[in-house]
Amino acid sequence: MKARHSGIGMTSQRTRARMVERLRKQGIRDEVVLTAMAEVPRHIFVEEALASRAYEDVALPLGYGQTISSPYIVARMLELLRGNKRLHRVLEIGTGCGYQAAVLSRLAQEVYTLERVAPLATKARVRLHELGITNVRVRQADGHAGFPDAAPFDSIIVAAAATHVPQALLEQLEVGGRMVLPMGTDEQNLRVIERNAQSYSETLLEAVNFVPLRSGMER
Repeated sequence: MKARHSGIGMTSQRTRARMVERLRKQGIRDEVVLTAMAEVPRHIFVEEALASRAYEDVALPLGYGQTISSPYIVARMLELLRGNKRLHRVLEIGTGCGYQAAVLSRLAQEVYTLERVAPLATKARVRLHELGITNVRVRQADGHAGFPDAAPFDSIIVAAAATHVPQALLEQLEVGGRMVLPMGTDEQNLRVIERNAQSYSETLLEAVNFVPLRSGMER
């Protein structure tokens, strides 16, 4: 892995800076999110054969039917999740390669991330460890059940398209908290769900395209 840190070589910092400038032009305004994305070497989270494409604005395959979302989608969802507020305890559903969790580690005090596919969870742990990230806890689990041991969360982000909002996630979102997730089957949209003292409110946003949120676990 150390070789991969330098494998794209001296250009990776410059390449990340270009990515951030593109994100600004695409409408991302949260400088805290942009700074975090400038700090995380995205190329080490993708397969080596695809590393040269890591900073393009495209989703890339991870295997096991999963993808790493495009930089714009990651930035957009994190901007919505933050809402210009400091994040404290965050739950991420769908660790994938660990890239979004690495960015979240710079935005939040604690990050709990769930991945249903064992080899992906293992790879994510290794990459996060090699980056010296200590405030992210990776668990192999079915994301529909959330992470009750660490609940409640002030923020929840789901990196796969749900057909409905899992009840466990609603219950684990603290009052005043915010959840960002894609929903839908043939047509998907980003949703922002906020919890107040009596109920939940939902905001429907732009169209997106995510892999489906699946149940169960894979070894």
